Amino acid sequence: MSLPPGPPRARVRRASAQASGPPLRLAVLYPGPGAEDEYLRFAAEAAYPLEVRLSYTDAEDSHLPADLLDTAAVERLLDGTRRLADWTPHVVSWACTSGSFIVGVSGARAQVAALQRETGVPAGSTSLAFGEAARALGLRRVAVLSPYPPAASEAFVAFVAAFDVRVVRLRWLDCHGPSSSVKLDADALLRAAADVDAPAAEAILLPDTAVFTLHLLASLAAARGKPVLTANQVTLWQALRLAGSPVADPRLGVLARVPRPASA
Repeated sequence: MSLPPGPPRARVRRASAQASGPPLRLAVLYPGPGAEDEYLRFAAEAAYPLEVRLSYTDAEDSHLPADLLDTAAVERLLDGTRRLADWTPHVVSWACTSGSFIVGVSGARAQVAALQRETGVPAGSTSLAFGEAARALGLRRVAVLSPYPPAASEAFVAFVAAFDVRVVRLRWLDCHGPSSSVKLDADALLRAAADVDAPAAEAILLPDTAVFTLHLLASLAAARGKPVLTANQVTLWQALRLAGSPVADPRLGVLARVPRPASA
């Protein structure tokens, strides 16, 4: 069953900070609806000029691999960028973990290459952002708290392995699709993070952009005594870096301490 292509009121939504000056412009392709309001709130509450425009892509309400491949289709992503044709962003992000890891690292890189050709600006994706964030933090052993069923969870484990990241413990929550993932609340996530944690794990990864997590970054990290990287967090971190942001946004938790690229 397909999800509705975004809220009925709009296929494109936007938010911007009230800070003065020309804003960084982030285009977010989102397989909504789900936790997309995290991106809009992040922009609206920024202490620096930032604008996010969110374009919904057609997506399946399913975490079965065959359905994820449909969600991952490049033409669906390009349709999302074409809805932003009247706007020139600094970067475009495919904000979907499962719709990027399901095609493997080469497929994920092909997705962002297609977006770059279509828009003429740098592009990223959530799964690639997880790999880049793990490398930036020097992570080699992690635990994964996966909202997905087993097959999709194992596909994510295989994806991060390509970045020399070994998963020492995996727990899946068996959410059938985004409409199930979005219902995960703070208490459930804190309990599940405690269950999946392992002494050998240097961090905990929590994929799935349909899960609200930005407000939990500090409490999750404090409870576990180690970094917790979540899907919307790493997506925004990667997007700001690709856009050349000079700002180290403290709302991104441990990733705010990663040195910014020299070009910024």
